[in-house]
Amino acid sequence: MPTYRLVLEYDGTDFVGWQRQAVGTSVQDVLEQALRSVLGGEEVHVVGSGRTDSGVHALGQVASFRCVTERSGDALRMGLNSLLPAGVACREAQRMRDDFHAMWSARRKTYRYRILDQGERSPLRARYVWHMRTRLDVPAMARAAALVVGTHDFTSFRGGGSDAKTSVRTIFSLDVARWEDEVRVSIEGGGFLRHMVRILVGTLVDVGRRRLAPSAIGDILAAKDRARASRTAPAQGLCLVSVWYPEMEEDD
Repeated sequence: MPTYRLVLEYDGTDFVGWQRQAVGTSVQDVLEQALRSVLGGEEVHVVGSGRTDSGVHALGQVASFRCVTERSGDALRMGLNSLLPAGVACREAQRMRDDFHAMWSARRKTYRYRILDQGERSPLRARYVWHMRTRLDVPAMARAAALVVGTHDFTSFRGGGSDAKTSVRTIFSLDVARWEDEVRVSIEGGGFLRHMVRILVGTLVDVGRRRLAPSAIGDILAAKDRARASRTAPAQGLCLVSVWYPEMEEDD
């Protein structure tokens, strides 16, 4: 059975997240339904590189599946894009080695969070940014972010309901910068806990509001206590930008 890799872009606003839920429509639901048609009725189970929560977007979500029916990458991509709803698109499709797995083969993921910190809201960006009227202190946020880089126990930034066996994660980079009238937080890591990125962003925003000193991040990490960190940032500002695999280096 051949193994295929898909790269997907989606607006998460109208979905209950990547993973199938008891109630509501997920990205996985619409993707598997479209694949059933493209593959002539064959039922397949699609695995994502990770779960994105309800309202979270993706520019480069990766999914994989195995099937009996063979299709070229171009046929898969074009067939899916003719059937998927407007909020989801397949950017790439290709056959992979049999041992490729979208989740277990992933080595790095990059997320971006967008904050609009001006008095006026932006209707055209409302689905993709966290709007606040307070002007943020970006240099202070950047100093705090630097303390998160490295391997740490992120219990203080772990959302409820997580089934991960360990809270230790490695962050390769965490950058905060102003981009025109937005503040953008970019984070790359080997993996993330449930709501981890959004809790980190919420805590960095409290630094930007001068409610926390930049050095407080270190104390919050050391406490290993979710109550010490700040609120979870809203879902709509978060986007999964890319997922990196060893195969990508081999292709180069």
